[in-house]
Amino acid sequence: MTLECKICGVTDAEILNFIINHRFPAQYVGFIANYTKSKRFVQTNKLRELIDVDKKKSKFVAVLVKPSEDELEEIKYLNFDYYQVYDCSPDEVKYIKEKYRKKIISAITIENSQDLNNYKDFLPFSEIILFDSKGYEKSMSFNHKLLEDIPSNFKKMIAGNIKIDDILNFKNKEYIIDVSGGLENISGKKSKSKIDKFLNEINKVWN
Repeated sequence: MTLECKICGVTDAEILNFIINHRFPAQYVGFIANYTKSKRFVQTNKLRELIDVDKKKSKFVAVLVKPSEDELEEIKYLNFDYYQVYDCSPDEVKYIKEKYRKKIISAITIENSQDLNNYKDFLPFSEIILFDSKGYEKSMSFNHKLLEDIPSNFKKMIAGNIKIDDILNFKNKEYIIDVSGGLENISGKKSKSKIDKFLNEINKVWN
């Protein structure tokens, strides 16, 4: 079984270079592309420069909350592999995928078990389904054990206030672990030491 990871909310070149040049680089790196309420939001001009690099073994993800057509047009030539979309209908996700020809991570926000089955409507248009809390920037959690009954025949990403010390809980799980605030000392500012510990822990659990 393979345990992969995504480091989300990267805002500066020093941290990005540290991640992609790490001995165990994150498989996915996320950037907040349109959600201006986030402390981790990066304006398009800065984003264009930030991600114009050799990604090496990592894939770059644009995190988009109900993106408008103008916002999608603004980033369409940027160096992204995936669009991670929140608050979109299945038809909207299908449209984004077909028009912009990007791989899709569809975010399903979970509060209780009734929310789980929403993923089924997005499967036909998604390479990955992300199960996240409803907190967005509030670092809220949900009961990750709810996912144990979800079929294993598609790729799953899991978020929701995950900390480095939680990694062992995901041993022998085929998840992509998505972490943001858990790798910060100050909200919105990533810590190299925490990123290093996280990537080493992921590798240790994986192997």
